[in-house]
Amino acid sequence: MKCRLSSLFSLSLVLAFGCVTVWAQATGQISGTVTDASGALIPGVEVNVTRTDTGAVRTAVTNETGAYNLPALPVGAYQLEAVLPGFQTFLQTGIVLTVNASPVIAVVLQVGQVTQTIEVQADAALVETRTVGVAELIDNERILELPLNGRAIVDLISLAGGVAPAATLTGSNRDPFAKGNVSVAGGLSSSLNYTLDGADHNNPYQGSYLSMPFPDAMQEFQVQTSATGASGGTKASGTVSLVTKSGTNQFHGNLFEFVRNASFNARNALAPKRDTLKRNQFGGTVGGPVWRNKLFFFAGYQGTRIRQDPEEQIAFVPTAAMLGGDFRDFAGAGCNRGNQINLKGAFADANNGALPQNMVDPAKLSRAAIQFAGFLPSSSNPCGEVSYSNPLHDDWETVISRLDYQATNNHSLFARYMFESRLVPVGYDVNKSLLSINNGSDAQVQSFTIGSTYLIGSSMVNAFRVGANDLDGGKSGADFSDCNCGPAALGLKGFFWRPEEPNVGVDGGFSAGIARGPTWVNQISFTDDLSIVSGDHQYGFGASTAWWFIDSGSTANSSAPFTFDGSRTGLGLADFLMGNADR
Repeated sequence: MKCRLSSLFSLSLVLAFGCVTVWAQATGQISGTVTDASGALIPGVEVNVTRTDTGAVRTAVTNETGAYNLPALPVGAYQLEAVLPGFQTFLQTGIVLTVNASPVIAVVLQVGQVTQTIEVQADAALVETRTVGVAELIDNERILELPLNGRAIVDLISLAGGVAPAATLTGSNRDPFAKGNVSVAGGLSSSLNYTLDGADHNNPYQGSYLSMPFPDAMQEFQVQTSATGASGGTKASGTVSLVTKSGTNQFHGNLFEFVRNASFNARNALAPKRDTLKRNQFGGTVGGPVWRNKLFFFAGYQGTRIRQDPEEQIAFVPTAAMLGGDFRDFAGAGCNRGNQINLKGAFADANNGALPQNMVDPAKLSRAAIQFAGFLPSSSNPCGEVSYSNPLHDDWETVISRLDYQATNNHSLFARYMFESRLVPVGYDVNKSLLSINNGSDAQVQSFTIGSTYLIGSSMVNAFRVGANDLDGGKSGADFSDCNCGPAALGLKGFFWRPEEPNVGVDGGFSAGIARGPTWVNQISFTDDLSIVSGDHQYGFGASTAWWFIDSGSTANSSAPFTFDGSRTGLGLADFLMGNADR
C-alpha cells in the first residue's frame, strides 16, 4: 500500500481586544499594565524580563495606555523589571512561565530614584485569566517523581481532567513505538493533536503520536481541550503540547537506572509460577553552557532491555507413528475430546486394501511434508502435543540533543534532534524453533525541529517552526537463510517470492510462518505565528502546513502460504502429511 497525503494549508487570524492572546506553541507570554500609586496608567516604561537560568533578556515599552506585552517567550523561570526616571525600579522575581501560559502581571511604580528598587516575590502560582480553554499542566516535578510503568510519558496525560484510557493505536501493529493511548473529553484517541517543541508530532499512519522523549529529557507538557485557540485547533479533542529540556548557564546532569526483575516479585496468587520479566532502563542527561548567556546544549540517552519467557503455548506435531502411516491414536477418541474420527481419502482406500482403519501406506505420504516435520520439535505424546513459547528480547535506544542560541536580544534560535530505535528479534532467531515464528521489530524513528523567534521592533514578534519526522517501522521476520526449510529446499516446484521462507498452517496442529512487511512514514511541517501589539489590541496571525508520505507493504500474498484445514481427510495433520493443501 502506498499513499501520499498532504494537509490543507490553513491560515488563522485572531483579533485580540483587551484580553485574548496568541502564542506559538511550546512558548508563553507575559503581559500587563503599569500604573503609579494613584492608579494612573504610565506610558513609556521600559519593561525587561530576564530568563534567570540563561540570562536572555526581552524588552518592551508600555504604550499610551500603560500596557506591555511580551509574547513567544520560552518556558522557564523569569524576573521582571520596570524602569522609568522619577520612579523607583520595580523588580518581581520567582515568575515561572509554563507552556502556553499567559499570566498578567500588574506593575505599580512608586515615586523615587531609579537606583531604589521595590522587589516583589512571586513564588505563588500565577493566575491564568486570558484563556477560556480547559488545560492541565504536567510539570517537571510530576514527570520525574510520579511512578511510571515503563517510563511512558503518554501515561501521564491521564492526570488531566476528562481523560480516559483508550485502545493503543499501532497502525495494524506497524508502529512499535506506541506505548498506550488516551481519549480526551470523550473524543476519539485519533482526534488528539500532539506537538513537540512547537512542531507537529503526529503520526499520520495511525492517527496518534510519534515517539516521545523519556521523562528525564522532558521539561513539561500541557493537555488543552474545549475552546482551544486557532493555533492549537488542528484536531477536535484537544492538543498535547510537549516541551523538551534545554541547557542553562549552569552545568546539570544525572544518571539513572530502573530495574524490574521477577526475582524481586512474589508469585501472583492466581498464577502457577512467578513471572519471568526482566526489565532494565538506564541512561543519563547533561546540559550546560557552550558560550555563557549565548549558546547552550542539552543531551540525553535512555536504554531499555527487556527479557521475558511468556507463558507456554500448545501445538500438535506429527509423531513417529504418524510418520509411519499410523494415525489410529491421533484420530482416536483420546485425542479428539471423546470423538472417534474415521479418516477419509487415501485412508479409506487403504482400509479397502486390508489396512486397519486410520492407517495408510507410508509410501503415500508427502516427502516434502515428512522433510518439513523433521524441523519441528519431536513429541512422545500419542496426540503429538508439544509446548513452546516465543521468547521476548526487546531492546530500545533513545537519544535526544538540543542547542539553544541567543543570537541577539531580538533573535533566538534552537534546534532539537531525537532518535529512537527498537529491536525485537523473532522468537525463531532466538531459539531456532519453527513454532516460534512471530513478528519482530527492527525500527527507528527520527524527529528534527528548528525554531526561530524574532522581534520585529518593539511591538511585533514572529515565531517560526519547521519539523521533519521519519518513521521506519513495520513487521520484521526471521532469518531463514540457514534453515533449509523453505519451499525451494523442500523440492516444491513453482515461483516463490521468498523461496527460503516457510509459511505453513495446519488446523488443529501448528503454525510456522507469518506475513511481514515494512512501513515508512515521512513528514515535514511548517508553522509560523506573528503577534502584533497596537494600542489596547493584540493581533495574531498564523499559518501551518504539513506534508507526509506513507509507504507500507506486506508479504501476506507473496510468501506462498500452505494451509491444511482437514477438508480432504478429516484432520489437518493428516492433510499435511498427505500433502493435501487446501490452498
